[in-house]
Amino acid sequence: MQHIIDRFISYVTIDTESDHKSESTPSTAKQWDLANKLVEELKIIGLQDVTIDEKAYIMATLPSNVTHEVPVIGFISHFDTSPDFTGANVKPQIVSNYDGKDIVLNAEKNIVLSPNYFKDLLLYKGQTLITTDGTTLLGADDKAGITEIVTAMEFLVNNPEIKHGKIRVGFTPDEEIGRGAHHFDVEKFGADWAYTMDGSQIGELEYENFNAAGAKITFKGKSVHPGYAKGKMINSMLIANAFISELPAGETPEETKGYEGFFHVHHLTGSIEETVLELIIRDHNKKKFEKRKELIEKIARKINKKFAKQFGEDIAITEIKDQYYNMKEKVLPVKHIVDIAEKAMKELGIKPLIKPIRGGTDGSQLSYKGLPCPNIFAGGHNFHGKYEYVPVESMQKAVEVIVKITELTATEDSSKK
Repeated sequence: MQHIIDRFISYVTIDTESDHKSESTPSTAKQWDLANKLVEELKIIGLQDVTIDEKAYIMATLPSNVTHEVPVIGFISHFDTSPDFTGANVKPQIVSNYDGKDIVLNAEKNIVLSPNYFKDLLLYKGQTLITTDGTTLLGADDKAGITEIVTAMEFLVNNPEIKHGKIRVGFTPDEEIGRGAHHFDVEKFGADWAYTMDGSQIGELEYENFNAAGAKITFKGKSVHPGYAKGKMINSMLIANAFISELPAGETPEETKGYEGFFHVHHLTGSIEETVLELIIRDHNKKKFEKRKELIEKIARKINKKFAKQFGEDIAITEIKDQYYNMKEKVLPVKHIVDIAEKAMKELGIKPLIKPIRGGTDGSQLSYKGLPCPNIFAGGHNFHGKYEYVPVESMQKAVEVIVKITELTATEDSSKK
C-alpha cells in the first residue's frame, strides 16, 4: 500500500493546472514538470519505446510475452488538473482506518469533509483515504489514473509469468479544458482499443457520455440617458435575461441526472451596449442534442424579430460549436471491449457500475478518432475542489483491474474477437 501512496503523492504535489485561456499545448508550462518525471519513471520501471512529443504527449510500450496473436490494447490518463480550483501547493493528508465520522481538513478555516453531506464516504469505512488540506484540490483526477497505470505496468514487468499481449500506455495534457485528445496520435499509439482510467467510484465502467456543445450569444444594445430613454434605450443585459428565461425550466445541471440533458449558463458579462452570455449544451441522445442547439437559434431569431425595426440589424448573434460526441456510437460495434473490463471486475470481486458519464472524457474524442476507448474507475471522489479524496484501496483495485484485463485479452478466445 505504501508504494502506491508514495507514487500518488509524488504526482499530486506537482502543480499541473491547465488554462483554457492559453492557446499553447500544453496550456501551461508547469505541466512539463510532471510529464518529464513520468517519462523517466516509465523508463526506470522497464517500459520500452518511451516517447514524449513537442506537445507533451507521452507514449510507452510493454512488449507482449505470448507467442500467439493478441490485440494491442492501451491504457490512458491525463496529468493536468482542473482550473476550477487551485492545484498549487497540494498538501495531501492520510486518514488511516477511516471511522465513518467527519474528517477535519483544515481546523483553522473550519473546512470539514463530512459523510452527512458526502454520503459516499461511508462506503470506505475502515479504509485508508487521501484527502486535501482544504485549501486546494487533490488531483486524483487524474493522477490516480496515472498512478494505477504506472503501478500496473511495473507489476507486469516484475511478474513475467503473467501472460499479456503488447500494451501501450498514453498520458495526455489539457484534458480538463477539453483538449486532451486533440493532438493524440492514434496511428502512432497503434492500439486496437484502449481504456481511460479516469472514472470515479470503484466499479465504474462507462462507454456512454454526453454529446456536447458550447454556445456564445452576444446581445447588442443602445445606451441613452435614462431620463430620456423611453422608446430609445435598448438594454442588452435585459435582453440576455429574457433569453435565459426562454430556456426550458428544470433543464439545468442542478435539476437533472442520469440520461437527462441540460443547458448550463456559466458566464454572463455585460453593459447596456453589449452583453455576452456563455452556456454549454449537453444531451446523451443525438436527436435531442440537435434540438437543443436548434432551440438556441430559435430563441435568438425570436428576439431579433422583435427588435428588427428598432435596432435595424440582428441584436442577438449566436455562435455554437460542437465539443465532443457520445462514444457509445463507436464502442457498441466492439462491445466485447466493455465485456472484457466487466469480466475483469467480476473476477476480482468488484461490482461493475455501468452507467452514462454526465460529462466528457478523452475516450470520447479518441473513439471518434478511431480508438474505441471506454472509461474505468480511478477511485477518486469530489473532483475539482477542496473536498476531493481517494481511497487507497480503490487505487489498488484499479491496478488489479488493469492487470486482469491484460490477462483476459491475452487468452486465445479474446485474441480471436
